Amino acid sequence: MTIEETLLQSFGPLLSISQLANILDRSPEGLRISLRNSSEWATRINQTRLKIGRRVYFRTSEIAEVLSEDNEIDTRSSV
Repeated sequence: MTIEETLLQSFGPLLSISQLANILDRSPEGLRISLRNSSEWATRINQTRLKIGRRVYFRTSEIAEVLSEDNEIDTRSSV
């Protein structure tokens, strides 16, 4: 089962900030602060952002892609 399938099955097509924070093992407030930075990681996560009214969500499938890319980079660098 892929990361995307697992996340979609657990959370559905959109992730709230608290769900994303849980996945990344961060506090929601810590994640909010991290996403305000202009780092490459924050930019990639913010590109998956979707605002509905006043609420902020993140597209699950795109978050899975970011996590998969990070996993591939970690795997290659450790070899």
